[in-house]
Amino acid sequence: MRIGELSKRTGASPRSLRYYEEQGLLSSSRSGAGQRNYSDVDVERVALIRQLFDAGMSSRVIASVLPCVDTPTDPDVTESAFVTMTHERDRIDADIAHLIKTRDALDVLIGINRKYWAEQFSAPIPG
Repeated sequence: MRIGELSKRTGASPRSLRYYEEQGLLSSSRSGAGQRNYSDVDVERVALIRQLFDAGMSSRVIASVLPCVDTPTDPDVTESAFVTMTHERDRIDADIAHLIKTRDALDVLIGINRKYWAEQFSAPIPG
């Protein structure tokens, strides 16, 4: 499939797909006219790349863990990627903990606001 079709199937812009290639995260074959061609497997790969970006990983980090997808039984690849993946998981866990604290703080503020509305207006609370 061409870049436009991969873009439609994944939701990633053609520009993002070209960036993924520049960073070594994705590869394509080329037609005689130089157009990029992708396989159906690339749809799943782009979904994974986007998920990792959404989790806050850099292209450098993603490039270091993707070889586990390509060669999951290569000990050299898996050892290096394992260290990176556990570091990233720990970072994500810390982000989650921070988000939970922030949500809890908002819950306190929401409770205070609800009490205020109930005392001041004796009316249903908005929202």
